[in-house]
Amino acid sequence: MFLQLSVTGPDATDLGFLLHKHPGRVQQFGQSFGVAHVVYPEATDERCTVALLLEVDPVGLVRGGSRGAPRDVAFSLAQYVNDRPYAASSMLAVALGKVFRTAMAGRCELRPELPARRWDVEVHVPAVPCRGGAEAAVRLFAPLGWQVDARPVPLDPTVPAWGDSRYVDLRLTGTQRIADVLSHLYVLLPTLDASKHYWVGTDEVAKLVRAGEGWLAGHPAREEIARRYLAHRNSLATSALERLAEVDDTRPEDVEADAAEDAALETADTAAPDTAAPGDASPRVPLARQRLDAVVTQLKAAGARSVVDLGCGEGALLSELLRDPTFERLLGVDVSARALTTAARRLHLDTLPDRQRQRIELAHSSVTYRDARVAGFDAAVLMEVIEHVDLPRLAALERAVLGEAAPATLVVTTPNAEHNVRYPTLAAGTMRHHDHRFEWTRAQFADWAHGAAARHGYDVTLLPVGEEDPEVGPPTQMAVLTRTTATTPEGAAR
Repeated sequence: MFLQLSVTGPDATDLGFLLHKHPGRVQQFGQSFGVAHVVYPEATDERCTVALLLEVDPVGLVRGGSRGAPRDVAFSLAQYVNDRPYAASSMLAVALGKVFRTAMAGRCELRPELPARRWDVEVHVPAVPCRGGAEAAVRLFAPLGWQVDARPVPLDPTVPAWGDSRYVDLRLTGTQRIADVLSHLYVLLPTLDASKHYWVGTDEVAKLVRAGEGWLAGHPAREEIARRYLAHRNSLATSALERLAEVDDTRPEDVEADAAEDAALETADTAAPDTAAPGDASPRVPLARQRLDAVVTQLKAAGARSVVDLGCGEGALLSELLRDPTFERLLGVDVSARALTTAARRLHLDTLPDRQRQRIELAHSSVTYRDARVAGFDAAVLMEVIEHVDLPRLAALERAVLGEAAPATLVVTTPNAEHNVRYPTLAAGTMRHHDHRFEWTRAQFADWAHGAAARHGYDVTLLPVGEEDPEVGPPTQMAVLTRTTATTPEGAAR
């Protein structure tokens, strides 16, 4: 099986640095099912092409025991005569992930600026098993910014009456990061085939979530992709979709959502000047800034010296807390590895003085799973996080945060759905951000906060964030939960 990837533009041979494969060499990499060859058919300053040729030994697969072979055909002729040496199946995806591992992860030590570069890319895979035909290839690749040319391969060009095979000659063109190109192929090639050469277990869920980070959660065909990638095992597909929703909780678009909220509020004020004080020419404080200030105020009022920011995203709150020596220990956790990488850059962790660096850590974790690393803090923060969690998962979040981590103080902020009518650009019945699973009224938020507090031994104070409208309340609402019990979740005295 064969795959070819080309880039055009200035310094095109920089592709070799990014892939960690020298254009002047032919390299071989052993796989459990054969040998992967990497060659460069062309390498100039204007255009560079890398080809991955995978030699598969179907006889060796059978003799070695094919983990994906059904029992009833394990010794059938089909195990020896098949399309595995030729068609771009899950074997090619596995080889891509291993041979170009660092590039797919978005790393390049020699040239650290290259992973972020967007290239003019062409991908050609001559034989892709495509269940659903060419339309399936367009449906899965086009939403990711690709121009898709998927031409059915005839069963026999000399006998047109036989029609087309289930394979397509796939060509993709677009402007993409190489890490995204590789992750798209890694996930979607076996998805199009809807079959894998090995047993699909729970570890495949983690692979899908990791490879699909940043694009799969927002894909219009994500349910289909999860189901086909995971060999139609419904329990695994459901688990993957839940985890993808969590990964998608804190993305760069959230910063855009904050800006949209602020702009909408300014528009509302312009449209209704009688809501502002006469002669008040003071500039509006952005809602995102007001929210940060409100959270920090409550943390200080609680006397917190150690704080864990749950769903820290790109580190806006951590950056604020790091400037204040009152906070001696800080931990930011997020389910998105990409968000944590951005947070590390924003916080300048690699250049912080030792004394500052010792105060702060980042960790990959989920707000809905128990994690001992987030326990033992004076305070925890869920700032604009809960509305990104599916409602059925809120009970798990509650148990993990209040039942297991059990901070002395928990600060929660979330949008006030009643205030949405003050956004002129927001259509009736819609939410402020496309990834919000829900938005609560003040009464709904109060019910949840009081119920969660009662179940875990906390008192609740409800507070407004932002300018409070006399009719619909503030744009953001806050709950401060203070623990009334004096024991940790394990029962040890504080």
